Amino acid sequence: MRASPALRAGLLAVLLAAGPQVRADALGALLEALDLTAPRHRLAAPGFRLDALGGGSGGPDDYAGKALLLHFWATFCDPCRDELPRLEALSRQLGEEGLVVLTVAVDRSPAAAVAAFVAVGGYRLPVLLDPLGRVRNRYEVAVLPTSYLIGRDGRFVARALGARGWDAPDAVAALRSWLRQGAGSP
Repeated sequence: MRASPALRAGLLAVLLAAGPQVRADALGALLEALDLTAPRHRLAAPGFRLDALGGGSGGPDDYAGKALLLHFWATFCDPCRDELPRLEALSRQLGEEGLVVLTVAVDRSPAAAVAAFVAVGGYRLPVLLDPLGRVRNRYEVAVLPTSYLIGRDGRFVARALGARGWDAPDAVAALRSWLRQGAGSP
């Protein structure tokens, strides 16, 4: 006979020391606050380099050791347009605490169109350009917006399909707690 999920969770809590339990609680609160989906196995996030809006290039490896919110969006996507101000606010609130919001614009239109949209919105988030969809496909993005939370260890922590209230007080509190508990550190 198999143990119920509640019984398994209770046994796990008894077996774990307080430190790992606190980390599990912080992650659980984060997943619940933002309705995020955790992976079955925490795999390493694929590395990539893309042209950056404004020149140069960038990718997740530029932020090694930091918690990363990797956000795929497009200028033609209404939920994306609504969500970017929330991500900007989140970045301002938790950037100093180790959270980097890195965005990937998947527009096929010229970079100038993305640049104009970003300028009008006054966004300061880093924007990488993926007009051919190579990174979008590698990350299996089928819905816009899609966001991945990647821990300080470079492994996937959670995924969000669709827009979220990233800057809502409960979401910021849950993210802050997760950051303080190590944010996926090994």
